[in-house]
Amino acid sequence: MAVSEEKAQGCRSGAAAGKAASPVKPNSGAVMEEITDSPSTTAKASSKGIYGIPIMTRAQRSHPLDPLSAAEIAVAVATVRAAGRTPEVRDSMRFVEVVLLEPEKNVVALADAYFFPPFQPSLLPRTKGGPVIPSRLPPRRARLVVYNKQTNETSIWVVELSEVHAATRGGHHRGKVISSEVVPDVQPAMDAMEYAECEATVKDFPPFIEAMKKRGIDDMELVMVDAWCAGYYSDADAPNRRLGKPLIFCRTESDNPMENGYARPVEGIHVIVDMQNNVVIEFEDRKFVPLPPPDHLRNYTTGETRGGVDRSDVKPLIISQPEGPSFRITGSFVEWQKWNFRVGFTPKEGLVIHSVAYVDGNRGRRPIAHRLSFVEMVVPYGDPNEPHYRKNAFDAGEDGLGKNAHSLKKGCDCLGYIKYFDAHFTNFTGGVETIENCVCLHEEDHGILWKHQDWRTGLAEVRRSRRLTVSFICTIANYEYGFYWHFYQDGKIESEVKLTGILSLGALMPGEQRKYGTTIAPSLYAPVHQHFFVARMDMAVDCKPNEAYNQVVEVNVKVESSGPNNVHNNGFYAEEELLQSELQAMRDCDPSSARHWIVRNTRTVNRTGQPTGYKLIPGSNCLPFCLPEAKFLRRAGFLKHNLWVTSYKSDEIFPGGEFPNQNPRIHEGLATWVKKDRSLEETNIVLWYVCRHLPAGIDFQVHFGLKHLSAVSLKTFTCCNYRYVFGITHIPRLEDWPVMPVERSGFMLMPHGFFNCSPAVDVPPASDVDAKEAETPKDIQTELISKLACSHEDECVMFVNAGGYI
Repeated sequence: MAVSEEKAQGCRSGAAAGKAASPVKPNSGAVMEEITDSPSTTAKASSKGIYGIPIMTRAQRSHPLDPLSAAEIAVAVATVRAAGRTPEVRDSMRFVEVVLLEPEKNVVALADAYFFPPFQPSLLPRTKGGPVIPSRLPPRRARLVVYNKQTNETSIWVVELSEVHAATRGGHHRGKVISSEVVPDVQPAMDAMEYAECEATVKDFPPFIEAMKKRGIDDMELVMVDAWCAGYYSDADAPNRRLGKPLIFCRTESDNPMENGYARPVEGIHVIVDMQNNVVIEFEDRKFVPLPPPDHLRNYTTGETRGGVDRSDVKPLIISQPEGPSFRITGSFVEWQKWNFRVGFTPKEGLVIHSVAYVDGNRGRRPIAHRLSFVEMVVPYGDPNEPHYRKNAFDAGEDGLGKNAHSLKKGCDCLGYIKYFDAHFTNFTGGVETIENCVCLHEEDHGILWKHQDWRTGLAEVRRSRRLTVSFICTIANYEYGFYWHFYQDGKIESEVKLTGILSLGALMPGEQRKYGTTIAPSLYAPVHQHFFVARMDMAVDCKPNEAYNQVVEVNVKVESSGPNNVHNNGFYAEEELLQSELQAMRDCDPSSARHWIVRNTRTVNRTGQPTGYKLIPGSNCLPFCLPEAKFLRRAGFLKHNLWVTSYKSDEIFPGGEFPNQNPRIHEGLATWVKKDRSLEETNIVLWYVCRHLPAGIDFQVHFGLKHLSAVSLKTFTCCNYRYVFGITHIPRLEDWPVMPVERSGFMLMPHGFFNCSPAVDVPPASDVDAKEAETPKDIQTELISKLACSHEDECVMFVNAGGYI
C-alpha cells in the first residue's frame, strides 16, 4: 500500500477536481516498481552482529500483513492465467478478487520481532541458547477468486509469490500455484464492468425501448440501469445462473451529467438479466406507472440547490500544524502518541487495522487487537411491494466495500496534515487498477480531554483532546458510506460509520400514498429501510501472538432489592457473568441494564489485582423489522443478535459466508459456526458486533424490545472473536432530500482496568501557539468594535458582550 503526503487545504468543485485527477488509474500493460537487490543477495543477507546475534543487512521488502502491491497482483494474475489448460479457459477467466492470504500469527510475530517495526523480540517465546533469527520470512501468498465466464464456475486459487520487484509486459514472473479448487453452487461478487454491461444490455433490448417510449422517453442516454444482485427468494434464483435484477431510473436533462437521476424512478417494468451471457432472460411491462414530474429540488451541485444561491457567510476554516503531525509512518506501520498499528486494505472489507497496541511506559508495548475490520453490511427495505421487497443488498459480499472506494480529495473529505494510502486491485479482466489517496490518516482536535478547577483557589487544569483518524469512503449505487477508526489519547478506540448519499426512491400513481415510506415530492416516495454493519474484532488484550488468555464477561447493572442492604432504596451495582461458550455468548443489547461486555486477560492483572481488559460499549442500535420468515434472513442469520463471540479460526471471516450472492444455503456462516459451541475460556477471542442505525425520532425503547415487538424475537444482539452487528433504521425525512446529511452509527472499545490510572493524565497543556490562535478572534472583534461609528457607545459594547454579531 503506497503512502503519499498532503499538507494543503484546498477543496475544488466536482468538475474542477474531475479534470485534475481521476480517482482510478488503470495500469495498462506494464506495472513497474523499483528494482532492488536480487533474491540471491537476500539469501546471503545474514551476518554476525554484536553479541553474536545474526542481523539482517537488508530488510525484507514487504511486511507479511502489507496489502499486495500492484506488481504482486499482476504476478498472481499472470500465474493463474498461465495455469489455464486451454486458450479458451484462459480467455474466459474473470478476476473477482486478488488479495493477500494473511499468514499465521507466528509469522507476523517473527516479522515484528526482527524484520519490521516495532522490532520487538519479546513477541517470540523464549528458547534455550538464545534467539535463532532466520534470514528470511516465508514467501507471501495471494488468494484469488476467479469466475469462469464460459462455464459459470467459481474457483479459489492460492499463489506463492517470490520476492517480486517488477512485472513487465512479456517479462518473467515469479509465482507458483499452490492450490486451486472449484467451489460449487456459488456466485461471487459482481464487478463494475458487469454493471456497465448489464446497463448496455437492457438499454439495447427492443421491448424495453418500447416500454420507455410508453413513458415518454425516446432518448436512451437519459436512462440509468442500476444492476442489483438477485438475492435468493426461490429456486429460480439458484446460483446455476448468474443473475442481475436491475432498477431503472431516468434523468431529465441530457446535457447535465450531475443531474440527480434517482429523482425519477421507473416502476412497473420487470427485468432479469443473465449476467454470464449478457442477455435479457425475463421481461414484462407489468404496470404503467407515470414517471414522477421533475422535482425542482432534485439537484445538489453548486448553484442548483434550494433558491439557486449558495450561502455567502461561510468563512474559511484552516487547520494549521506548523511543526508537522505527531504521527510517524513507516510503510504501513503507524505510530502516534502511544498507539501503533498497521494499515491494511482488501477489496471486500476496505480498511483493515492490524496489530493494534499501546506503548505503556515500563510495561512496554501492550497488544489490544490483532485485526479490526467491517466484514459485512446488509440493507433490507421495508416495502413489500415490487420492486422494493427484493432490495436487500449485502454490500461487502455482493459488491465489495474496498473495490467501490473513493479517491479522497484533500480539504473535502479530510482536513489538516494528511497522510494518504493508495489501494491496488484487479479489475474483472485481470488488469491492475490503483485508487490513489484511498485511505486518509490525520489528526483531529476533539474538544476537552479532561478538566478540573479547584473552587477554593480558582486554579484550573485543562487538556484538549486529540485523536488520530483512519478512514475511507465508498459508494454503493446511490449511497455513500464512510468508515472511520478513531484512536484517542485516553486509550479509547472508536469505530464510526457515516452514511450519506441519495435515497433509493419509488414512484407512486397520481394521488397515491404508501405507508411503507415517506412522500418526498409529488408521485415520489422513499421506502423505509435499515442499514446493518458487522464489525469483526480479533482481540488480543495483553496477549502476544499465539497466546490465548482472553475471556469475555457480560456486565449488567442491577437495582438492589429493598431490605437491610438497601434501606434508602438507592442501591445499584454491576453484576458480571462469564460467557463460557459460543452459544451462551449470543447476546443482545439491553439499555435498561446498561449492558456492555469486557474482554479480559486471565493472566495479567492491574495494581488492584483485577484482570486487565477492554470493554465494548454499544452505540445506538435496533432490531431487524421483519417477520422471522423474511427471505433475506436466510442469508443473514447473523442479524438475530447484536453480539456474537467465537473462538478464532482463520477461515471464519465473513458472517454470511464468503459468497452471499444468490446463496441458497440457510444461515451459512456465523449462525452455523457457533453451533459447535466451542469454549470461550482462555482462548483467542473474536467479537462480532452487529450494528443498526437509530436516527432521531425513533422510539429507543421500542427498537430494543422494551415495549411491544410481537413479530420480532427480543433476543437479537451478541458479539473471543468479537463480531458486533450494529445498524440504522432509516425512516426518510424531507430533509434527507436531495442528498442526505450524514447519519452516524458506531461503538467504542474502552480500557477497563487495562491501565493503573488515567493514561491521559500526562498529556501536556495546549502550547502558547494554540493559545494565541484561540485569542485571535477576540482581537479581530475588538478591532471591529473600535471602528464602529455608534452614537450610543454603551449600547454597542453591551451588544457585543451579550454575544451579538457586528
